Amino acid sequence: MRLPNAGGRTWLKVLGALVGLVLSVLLLSTAFFKWNLHGAGDLLIPRFPLRKFVQDLPGHLVWLVPFLLLQASLVPLRAVQWQATLRKPIPFRDRYHLVGIGVFVHNALPGKLGEVTRAFLLARTQNVPFIRGLGSVGVCKLMEFACLMLLVALSFLGPFGTTMAHFRGQLKVAVSLCIGLVALVVLLAHWAAPLGRWLHKRHSLPRVESFLSHVGEGLGTARSFKGMAKVFFFSIFPVSASALAYGLALHGIGIPGGLFAGAVVLGAISLGQALPGVPAGMGIYYFVTSWAARSLGASPEAAAAFATLTHLGTVLSQVSLGALSVHHSKLRIRDLRKGGRLANAAAHHVAHEAVEPAPP
Repeated sequence: MRLPNAGGRTWLKVLGALVGLVLSVLLLSTAFFKWNLHGAGDLLIPRFPLRKFVQDLPGHLVWLVPFLLLQASLVPLRAVQWQATLRKPIPFRDRYHLVGIGVFVHNALPGKLGEVTRAFLLARTQNVPFIRGLGSVGVCKLMEFACLMLLVALSFLGPFGTTMAHFRGQLKVAVSLCIGLVALVVLLAHWAAPLGRWLHKRHSLPRVESFLSHVGEGLGTARSFKGMAKVFFFSIFPVSASALAYGLALHGIGIPGGLFAGAVVLGAISLGQALPGVPAGMGIYYFVTSWAARSLGASPEAAAAFATLTHLGTVLSQVSLGALSVHHSKLRIRDLRKGGRLANAAAHHVAHEAVEPAPP
């Protein structure tokens, strides 16, 4: 079978980018317009006067400033959290810059490869195998997800208990997914390394053997309840900071008791953008945040302002901090922009580690 040539791959990338752009624009537009698909009248119906919307944006600065500060705090808080899953002590300064570069890649570049970048640079700078580093990042994200699901469940006890009743089905699905992922990680943490040693004794599948050994090491924190509890504890702080940021924003657009609903919006965002590489991330963000705000009682104009300003606030705060870390690390933006090069380099690390002898 003939593989597509370089020109064919280029066209596929261009086509994928165009499809992602169109899909993102369509989803983003739902925050500002209603789509009239019945054939009578205009195709797009504005939800509110756009000129008045722009004129009213400066009035939201009262909540946008604390939102910026809380979102910026995620970088140091996640740097602290990360050490709980790393078997090797890494200086806080190095962890901070690696997390900063990761959030820069996640928010400023296509592909949502920030966490992969974090693990890849950890391997390059700290001599931690890429698979182990990626496993440690995965445990951090999983415990953040578990903490977020707990906050969402608790928010049903707040003033939006009745309003959020129609989210109950989605919450059950999310909690089931969270429990399943935790169970999978615990099983891998306990059995990946023993399975690798079993393969080593049989002198079969050396690449699989080494891969499983590195996976077991990367997920090592999940082998004990104490280890998982420690990571969960340090996950409370970044999740709470982000949920409080969105809660302040909901309160700022006039939703009574909006502080209690920040976790719900954050949960919807997390589920909507869970898969890396999806080419419509920004459109999904606007669709999810504006829909959630309207569901909680916000006017269409306030919901659109909520989606617009929280997106700009997140990007501005985290990209600014991340850009400083990129500059400090003397990385070139043009190299980070080439997601294919990063993926190939990460694959090279995986292949290299797969032929290394398994750890004893």
